[in-house]
Amino acid sequence: MKQHSTKQKPSQSKGYYIKKISEEEMTKTYLFETAWEVCNQVGGIYTVIKSKVPSVLDHWDYDNYVLFGPYFEANAAALFEPIYDSDDPIAQTVDEMNKKGHKAHYGTWLIEGRPKAVLFDFSVSYPYLGELKYLFWEHHGISLPDNDELLNQIVLFGHQFHQFLKLFTDKKSYGKKVIAHFHEWMGATPIPEIRRDKLPISIVFTTHATMLGRYLAMNDRGFYSNLPTYDWEKESKHFNIEAVVHIERAAAHGCHVFTTVSEITGEECKYLLGREPDLYLPNGLNIDRFEAMHEFQNLHLSFKEKINEFVRGHFFQSYSFDLNKTLYFFTSGRYEYVNKGYDLTLEALARLNYKLKQSKSKMTVVMFFITRNPISGFNPQVLQHKALMEEIQRNCDELNSDLSQKLFNYVISNEKGFKVPDLNSLLDDYTTLKIRRNIQYWKSKNLPTVITHELLDEGKDEIMNFLKGSNLLNLKEDRVKIVYHPDFISTANPLFRMEYYQFIRGCHLGVFPSYYEPWGYTPLECCASGIPSVTSDLAGFGSYVANNIPESDKAGLYVINRKGVDFHDAAENLANLMFRFVRVTRRDRITQRNKVEATSIQFDWNKLGMAYLKAYGKALRSVKN
Repeated sequence: MKQHSTKQKPSQSKGYYIKKISEEEMTKTYLFETAWEVCNQVGGIYTVIKSKVPSVLDHWDYDNYVLFGPYFEANAAALFEPIYDSDDPIAQTVDEMNKKGHKAHYGTWLIEGRPKAVLFDFSVSYPYLGELKYLFWEHHGISLPDNDELLNQIVLFGHQFHQFLKLFTDKKSYGKKVIAHFHEWMGATPIPEIRRDKLPISIVFTTHATMLGRYLAMNDRGFYSNLPTYDWEKESKHFNIEAVVHIERAAAHGCHVFTTVSEITGEECKYLLGREPDLYLPNGLNIDRFEAMHEFQNLHLSFKEKINEFVRGHFFQSYSFDLNKTLYFFTSGRYEYVNKGYDLTLEALARLNYKLKQSKSKMTVVMFFITRNPISGFNPQVLQHKALMEEIQRNCDELNSDLSQKLFNYVISNEKGFKVPDLNSLLDDYTTLKIRRNIQYWKSKNLPTVITHELLDEGKDEIMNFLKGSNLLNLKEDRVKIVYHPDFISTANPLFRMEYYQFIRGCHLGVFPSYYEPWGYTPLECCASGIPSVTSDLAGFGSYVANNIPESDKAGLYVINRKGVDFHDAAENLANLMFRFVRVTRRDRITQRNKVEATSIQFDWNKLGMAYLKAYGKALRSVKN
């Protein structure tokens, strides 16, 4: 595999000389951070903000940092605790808003650090939706469609936040400056109006991906080489996302400091949004949450045994294989077949299967695809196998207890010398019958299914179509087995009964060779869990690793080249990488997990969060309050 250069590219040093906001400035400044995913888990931005909060509060005065998001009653019941007895400036502004007919809730978000949050119930503003859309057109030339309910909600949410900011700054911000940090277009609709009203607010806007880029990448294999030639207006009309693209562009051009998460996405912004980012803000994690000191190897073994239990139930009715010579690979994320690299992963797995069979390897790879696709429920066959295995386990436990007592009685009461009893003689007819029936019902001539659920439209599912077309269908002779799980993993899931992060810890390798990925939390989560992973140089995380971590392969952070590389060449490179990984000894895999876990500290928010402080410093000095 090509060795990546660790020399930093000039564009990566962007922001190097920007002065961070000082501690003194932070005491005199409110930081308002807003996103559609505050107290509202939809995608990756929820993880970004939630995990970042403790490091923000390490620097920022608790009362000067407030998050803003939409109010959804079900979410608030679990994640939000109201504040009733406060008379601070935020509470005063919320009270004033509510007296004017708005509906805002002030409280704390029930995550680590318990940050203050204001949630806006936009439902009360629906009568004004038509007027707000008209003003959006009149003031900014942006036409908003009538038949998009999500967009309607986002516009109403943005209107309420704008009203909050107007009231707050009317009071001269209670003697302090204000930085407003907006995440994604869904949280950024107030930016054009803030600039039109000339509110004394320093604006930072972070796009975590462009909507047009996501659509183009899914539909154009030459996306990166074609970036400079796209007509953004024409393409946005083609995909029927004009309003969203116009909002993104208005936010990018209206903010004082424009940021994105990676150099890869920076190129995208340059051509599709018409502005290069001022700074890159890489995404981190609160690594302390994952750290388990010397225990993380024990956790790997513990959670691997839970996966073993699933594998026995799923495969062993048809045939068995040695679980001590079995590795668990997985991939996960949104169902974007090309963007997430599922197509490349499948092609590489087919080649890996061939390589393992040709080399007469004794190793088995079980590959899990964890994503979400429309389903009608679990595959009855899978549930039946699990239930039958649990019944066999109960019968064996009963038999073990019964045999133990009978053997004990025989030993202490034996008067016939030193003869060891025939254990069959200790089994009664009923117990023997139960065991025979278990064996009879357990054995099956059918192949283990590759999918755990029933898809609503299996005929159009690209993963299933590839598996059928390549005959990668869990044949006994296959060294690569497939488990396609089209739903997310949680403790409520009867197949695994574990959290997703526990599942990660039980695996051996994460596989994420994305074609389009502005950052990519999945390999970062593997790193934090002490599990090696594969990403690509077209993912923001992969690009960061290739340019900032020397000899990343040795640390279990593999980066395959996809930029300018033919699909089949990339698939062969990935297959060879996985083949080498399979041949590594158990001791070397343990050593590598130690190295991965040690590397994870480089992605802690306390380090990566420094870029945010630079963005805030630049924004503060861009506005004369």
